[in-house]
Amino acid sequence: MISPKYLFIGPIVQTIKSGDSIELQIIEEAGIAVQDGQIFEIFNRPKKSEIKADIITILEKGQFFTPGFIDCHIHAVQLPNIGLGFDKSLLDWLEAYTFPLELQFSDNSFAEKVFEAAVKRTLSLGTTTACYFASLYNEASLILAEKAVKYHQRAFVGKLNMDRVRNDNYYERTDISVDNTRKFIDDLYKLKSSLVNPVITPRFALSCSMELLKHLGKIAKENNLLVQTHICENTGEIKECKSLFPDCPTYTSVYEQANLLTNKTVLAHGVFLEDSELKILTKYNSSIIHCPSSNTFLRSGLCDIQRLRKNNITVGLGTDVAGGNFMCMLDVMRSALEVSNHIGFIQGDSYKPIDFVDAFYLATLGGAEALSIDNQVGNLIAGKKFDALVIDLKSKDSPLDNLKSLTLKEQLQRLIYSGDDRNIVNVYVEGHKVK
Repeated sequence: MISPKYLFIGPIVQTIKSGDSIELQIIEEAGIAVQDGQIFEIFNRPKKSEIKADIITILEKGQFFTPGFIDCHIHAVQLPNIGLGFDKSLLDWLEAYTFPLELQFSDNSFAEKVFEAAVKRTLSLGTTTACYFASLYNEASLILAEKAVKYHQRAFVGKLNMDRVRNDNYYERTDISVDNTRKFIDDLYKLKSSLVNPVITPRFALSCSMELLKHLGKIAKENNLLVQTHICENTGEIKECKSLFPDCPTYTSVYEQANLLTNKTVLAHGVFLEDSELKILTKYNSSIIHCPSSNTFLRSGLCDIQRLRKNNITVGLGTDVAGGNFMCMLDVMRSALEVSNHIGFIQGDSYKPIDFVDAFYLATLGGAEALSIDNQVGNLIAGKKFDALVIDLKSKDSPLDNLKSLTLKEQLQRLIYSGDDRNIVNVYVEGHKVK
């Protein structure tokens, strides 16, 4: 049976890369031809004679397409804790709020409820791809993967690894952690989904032994998998890391020694990376995931992503719920802009903060590059998957007043600075309408 051909007609607003520069691309009148979820042709100002499709969707006046948002760092297990504990710093917050909550995921019915909400909510907010920290427990982690499959979200799902002994028993013995990780990978692949893949997920160096980290590095290499963890988020965390690994001069060198740094490694935060660590990350082409909301609310610090980019380090964006206060990538884009401006206040006129085009890039194509899926998603071009949003600043429930006409570039700017999920009227993942 031949799959139907779809044609989507309307403006496209997205970023593209030209060499090392990021450019905003606007196609005022585009036709996007899609089959089996993949874009096979883009028309500029399509003529009626060119419209040959089984199903045609034409955007209403004022609407436009953007690529789907990519959340490169989100803790699905922490959804119930959004908005709680921001009077504490990272390590105290983990003990008081996070670990007690995550222990509850030994109850599969609780996991079902939370993960159902997490996937449905992120999709409604325009997150077409999510890189999830799941649970320490295999069954709960598989439930998250099943929810992503069910609701058709592109996702990386990571079973957490922690083997350092804790009084609350929230850890696994090293050999059990390794065995459970291998089993989780096998069980996830049995779901036979092209959208959902496993990601190796040591929580952070503080919760893992070097033995476990090395095992995880081996598993990642054997299976050619993405690796996700945390790095240099908080000064207290860095101090403890150096105490736990006295043979490693820096936080980054811990992961390097464990063979966890590759071009498919994404490291959340990176607020306090030393110059020597930047050189290591550049050597392995590992990426940093900027989590500005979380870094602010947990009072960790201001991450200077311009410094990272000058060192040729790929940067994506993450909500880092529940360190972050909201699951919407629009909110994270705003936080990234604010943080960059604040760094500019500190460093003076010689510093150039990021602008809204940079923020948009980080939430779309930049995130795809960080997750090594930019050959599939990140912008709407022939050969990539149709992961897309339909934006409408004049939607029925829009928070914005529309008192004058705006160019498409101005509409994007307004969306990023002042819009919300009510302006995201449709969401597509691999051609499937999921909102």
